[in-house]
Amino acid sequence: MIFYGRQTIDEEDIEAVVSVLRSSMITQGPMVEEFERALCDYTGARYAICCSTGTAALHLALLAAGLGPDPDPRTGITPEAATLTTPLTFVATPNSALYVGATPYFADIDPVTHNIDPDNIERLLDANKKIKVIMPVHYAGLPSSMPRIGEIAKRYGLTVVEDACHALGAEELTAEGESVKVGACTHSDMTVFSFHPVKSITTGEGGAVTTNDPRLHARLKSFRNHGMHKPGAELRRWFYEIEELGFNYRLTDLQSALWVSQLKRLDSFIERRAVIAAFYNKAFSGHRYLTLPPEVDGLKSSYHLYPLEIDFKAAGLTRVEWFSRMEKFSIVPQVHYIPVHLFKYYRERFGYSEGDFPVAESFYSREASLPIFPSLTDAEAKGVADAVLASLQ
Repeated sequence: MIFYGRQTIDEEDIEAVVSVLRSSMITQGPMVEEFERALCDYTGARYAICCSTGTAALHLALLAAGLGPDPDPRTGITPEAATLTTPLTFVATPNSALYVGATPYFADIDPVTHNIDPDNIERLLDANKKIKVIMPVHYAGLPSSMPRIGEIAKRYGLTVVEDACHALGAEELTAEGESVKVGACTHSDMTVFSFHPVKSITTGEGGAVTTNDPRLHARLKSFRNHGMHKPGAELRRWFYEIEELGFNYRLTDLQSALWVSQLKRLDSFIERRAVIAAFYNKAFSGHRYLTLPPEVDGLKSSYHLYPLEIDFKAAGLTRVEWFSRMEKFSIVPQVHYIPVHLFKYYRERFGYSEGDFPVAESFYSREASLPIFPSLTDAEAKGVADAVLASLQ
């Protein structure tokens, strides 16, 4: 069976992990710092912290931004604060707001890019003064409209946390023609990454946050490790202080070694994903039932997903029937995502219902993510494309 995504591990990766197993420290050791330096070097950010999952990274970012159950004297943010994100995301994005006692709100997506629509952001900000953090999601690896979102946030005095869990290696071209990596935090305060096995590169489970703000960096590090920091450690190496409630969101040296090894091949992984996406585009171009993923001038996707839109109604079948046909070809697609506001928890707690975000809901009704990962062979990609075309006859 060919699934929509999977990790790509080679012998160098295995040896990197084994070398840590043979060392004196398998957690809280030097590989964690090497990971963080390498992430800064790659993205262009000044600071980075790695942590146990992408979800933990989102949680840490909101804590560092000052959201939480108690008023934050540093930021003036109160417990009534809210976040704003897209309904077309994994549930971890809005859930992280709930973890800190904030309320998540949603803005509908742009019908072309499938990312949060900046026009909808402005409309909601004018109506809701509780929103303190904007959390744009770079859906499928295509960067959101960050210059516009950054400008909006500056005008309203808000914090921006980029959910780039799909987008390590994605790029944006500046007006001057320079390439800027997602994670440089050019238009945001923090950027969050995930390193789940289906992502660009993996730590098994893991995440990270980048920032250019030394205060945010210090808070991220403290919250990751139980809220600990070490004032006067040069005199008392054993001493630490806790001023705020933190968590154990540390990443091990084993996982960090795997990531550092994989980083050497990240750009080639993305190039391979781009080749597969181009092959699919050519195979499906002009098909009456299919709409291709967007390509946007000035933006380079990391091609985390290949989200194909299928007009199931016109094709005369349901998505369930289509999935069954694909599985007969030994291919297992996926759907990204069920809009968050349609989940029972969000409907019952916040009163959402079908029709609240029609663009996201319409896209969801047609979306199917095809297999795309670096080790997918040309023959396998052709088999996927042939199966899609055959399934719609």
